Amino acid sequence: MNVLLLGGTGVISREIVRQLLVAGHAVTVFNRGSRSLPSSGAVRQLVGDRRKRAEFEAAMRQTRYDVVIDMICFNADDARSTIRAFGGNAGQIIVTSSVAAYKRPYQSVPTVEAKEVLWDDPVFSYAFDKAEMERVLREVVQREQLPITIVRPSLTYGPGAANIGVLRQNYGIVDRIRRGKPLVMFGDGSTSWSFTFVPDLAKAYVGLAGNPKSFGEDFHVTSEERNVWEDLYLEFGRLVGITPEIIHLPSELLRKAAPNLCSHLYFEKTYAGLFDNTKLRSVIPDFRATISLHDGLKSILAWYEAEAHEVDPEKDALEDRLVELHREFAGRLANLYVK
Repeated sequence: MNVLLLGGTGVISREIVRQLLVAGHAVTVFNRGSRSLPSSGAVRQLVGDRRKRAEFEAAMRQTRYDVVIDMICFNADDARSTIRAFGGNAGQIIVTSSVAAYKRPYQSVPTVEAKEVLWDDPVFSYAFDKAEMERVLREVVQREQLPITIVRPSLTYGPGAANIGVLRQNYGIVDRIRRGKPLVMFGDGSTSWSFTFVPDLAKAYVGLAGNPKSFGEDFHVTSEERNVWEDLYLEFGRLVGITPEIIHLPSELLRKAAPNLCSHLYFEKTYAGLFDNTKLRSVIPDFRATISLHDGLKSILAWYEAEAHEVDPEKDALEDRLVELHREFAGRLANLYVK
């Protein structure tokens, strides 16, 4: 198949491109050309900016692809632009949403697509924008019967990722463990979660591409391994041979301390991230997410060790201050109630 991927240089996009090439597909990527291409020489590149709507849409209407995978669709306006660009000239349009688009609390756990409704409160803008994007796509599917497939990844990690950890400390997690500095965890760390890794997610995109059973449908794609959030730090500790010290703060307080960094914890991550992939397997029967938390973090640690990584000084300082405030408050609470 001839596949166009909007994006193509991010952590997830690069793996999708790699797996598409392994499967024998011809791949073109459209992006601003500011980052190196994956699989150099094997991938065709179109350079442009999707935010320049008229220019982007006019250029894309002159093309024809069997599958278009949109990895950079974030809101309703992006969705409308994608439809105008590819609505009559693509065999299938796969649009990337997020499990964040589900309204909390969930109606089902493990979560099943058909039982859920979409987020409807703009207070959490990322989730609201993704949900509004999906509403536009659903309306088009119902009205025009276009071959659109919606994919909802969960939190997905892999070498190159910059979203690892409660404060997205990334390499800072390993650094703090090695230096004996505490790590901040939201809540008591016992919220259930299935951590997903990039190669497993990419498998689903490749299996959905050109798959007529997926037209007009939506799918979440996640690992089904059961962990709790604290396992993320404990597993990094096992890998480096040091048991980490973990302190716990309510997600509500973390959101107040750093709203841009921690709002997702309060609105999304405090609910169990357990998902049922039965619907996905109904169209890709052999799909299984096979990368465990241990193996996934081991690959990330190897990436950290192979390349020079620096600690984000602002996040490290924020974590230090949160630890300090936690200790101060714990000290005040000690012996607060005496009979």
